Amino acid sequence: RRTNTPMGRDGKLAKPRQLHNTHWGLVCPAETPEGQACGLVKNLSLRCYVSVGSPAEPLIDFMINRGMEVIEEYEPLRYPHATKIFVNGTWVGVHQDPKHLVNQVFDTRRKSYLQYEVSLIRDIRDQEFKIFSDAGRVMRPVFTVQQEDDAETGLEKGQLVLTKDLVNKLAQEQADPPDNPEMKIGWEGLIKAGAIEYLDAEEEETSMICMTPEDLELYRLQKAGVAVDDDPGDDMNKRLKTKTNPTTHMYTHCEIHPSMILGICASIIPFPDHYQ
Repeated sequence: RRTNTPMGRDGKLAKPRQLHNTHWGLVCPAETPEGQACGLVKNLSLRCYVSVGSPAEPLIDFMINRGMEVIEEYEPLRYPHATKIFVNGTWVGVHQDPKHLVNQVFDTRRKSYLQYEVSLIRDIRDQEFKIFSDAGRVMRPVFTVQQEDDAETGLEKGQLVLTKDLVNKLAQEQADPPDNPEMKIGWEGLIKAGAIEYLDAEEEETSMICMTPEDLELYRLQKAGVAVDDDPGDDMNKRLKTKTNPTTHMYTHCEIHPSMILGICASIIPFPDHYQ
């Protein structure tokens, strides 16, 4: 899964060859050839996915039925602070209560009424709500974090949507596969359950992603006011971890595993996170 930047190999510019922060989890930081093609020929990461695209018209109709004013009927002087709604880069309308609309659209995606590869970006500062459903966007999967207490599922705010019950079902499925393939949970089942979401670089800008589930649980306990002892003590072999930032408001997602940033070739190197 190789990508090729369409520019001359003899260029002296360093910028197109350098790794960018937004490539995290999408492009392998190590797997690139040496010499003239260095940084111009890249390889996709392990779980990187390229969107195939889906029609946007049903989503526009859904938002019109929920109070979106189409652009033709919009009066700027009457509603100067309305949030603009863009679908695939085209301004389609405005909405007076963006928080309510955004929550509804996010909910439809979590419940799989909307394609999982549709990106939803709310830019509060610029008063914009951007939706992308076109093809060719690189995306990556991450675990979702519960944003509010849910009495129905018993999940608390700040917990992973992926529960032990789901993990046990997956383990049981691996040991004893069901006869009917439709009964399998698998990867698709995790997406349908809302435990995993695909983010592209644009949506990642508006997300807060925790590195490991352990860090997430530590953060949740700290927010709940529980005293957490993260002192390594006398154990010399214990891995040192950076302390969680107490000023973080809320995590929205959690990484599946840090090794997901690597490509196929780099991921088979033993102990890539050690010096020697």
